[in-house]
Amino acid sequence: MKISIISLGCSKNSVDSENLIGLLEASGVEVVSDVGEADVALVNTCGFIQPAVEESVNTILDLELLKEQGRLKKIGVVGCLVNRYGDELKQELPSVDVWAKAEEWALVARSLGLVPAAEPVRGMLSETRPWSRYLKVGEGCDTFCSYCTIPSIRGRARSIDIPRLSSMASDLAEKGAKEICLVGQDLTIYGRDLYGEPRLRELLSELDRELPRDVWIRLLYLHPSRIDERFIDFVAGHERILSYLDIPVQHVDPEVLKRMNRPSDEEHIRRIFSYARKADPFFALRTTIMVGFPGETESQFSKVLDFLEQAMIDRVGAFIFSPEEGTPAAAMEDRVSSEIGEERYRRLMELQSEISLERQKLFLEKKLRVLIDEIDYEDDTAWGRSYREAPEVDGLIGISGGSVLEEGQCVEVRITDAAEHDLFAKIAGE
Repeated sequence: MKISIISLGCSKNSVDSENLIGLLEASGVEVVSDVGEADVALVNTCGFIQPAVEESVNTILDLELLKEQGRLKKIGVVGCLVNRYGDELKQELPSVDVWAKAEEWALVARSLGLVPAAEPVRGMLSETRPWSRYLKVGEGCDTFCSYCTIPSIRGRARSIDIPRLSSMASDLAEKGAKEICLVGQDLTIYGRDLYGEPRLRELLSELDRELPRDVWIRLLYLHPSRIDERFIDFVAGHERILSYLDIPVQHVDPEVLKRMNRPSDEEHIRRIFSYARKADPFFALRTTIMVGFPGETESQFSKVLDFLEQAMIDRVGAFIFSPEEGTPAAAMEDRVSSEIGEERYRRLMELQSEISLERQKLFLEKKLRVLIDEIDYEDDTAWGRSYREAPEVDGLIGISGGSVLEEGQCVEVRITDAAEHDLFAKIAGE
């Protein structure tokens, strides 16, 4: 039996897909990257927001067509969409052979007539770069933002213990990982369910001790309310832990934050970003902003623009509020019109483009250590990332004369030019 897995959604979903691949391979089947070569196709779905739901449904319909044409024997639907809309989907998609919620990987194996392996090893998606891997520290979320579906889809926060995570990280390093990105719905609450209090720093200290010295540790998705000056100093004081923090604030106005069911301490948000800048002017900061939340006024939105100018954030991901079925925010009145939401989004991104370019120019003529992701041999250019660029979401560094390099190699470069998202460089010493 040959099985192909289509993985949709976020990096946390990619980890799930690789865990499923590992289980299936250990259970005796061949996992192939091309659906055209497979007997069975499984889609690991995303159900976080409506565009993701639509992408998942369209992918399922494409697989149904392949099954009708006799090109697939079975199809399966697993993951977040099943958690969110499982009963409805089963009625509307009767040709689907396998259904399983997120983490029900043993059920997938049994549904295919396999005996689940007792101790599977994490597999790898065909698009995964072996030198850059994600390590999911837990599942679920306890924050309950009023606009978010994650707690209803994935449940309460459940952490993986420190010894197990240390073992998993070491295994990734042995398989060639040069960069390990820690992910979870919110890293700052890691361990609270297991140890009675958050233990992120203890986890990081353990990884710092156990991993080879040339492996980067990158932190993604940190709730601002639980970031303080001591934590910023901790990160800045550990060379292996990259000076890069992804802290999604969503907004800064106290009233908007309150309606979002997020801590509404605007002063704290501004203070921690300011502290990081003072601690290290080259500290890489990323955040996420939501515009057009119900009731957002022009003056409240202006506070966001002021915050961006004050904090000088390197990277910003912005999106317009979307009412998600079943969330408290979807029932809120005083909706912001789509026209106003789009106009605010445009203004925010225009401002951030200027800020991003200004931050990029700080690195002209400086040296950076870069992890090579891909090489364009025709253009004689290598593309990679430094500590400032997280995989998939940030810009890249283009290195001229890079065809002499190798993918997965770390190299020191000198920055020669800067654009809004990307930097350009030469190999240091040339």
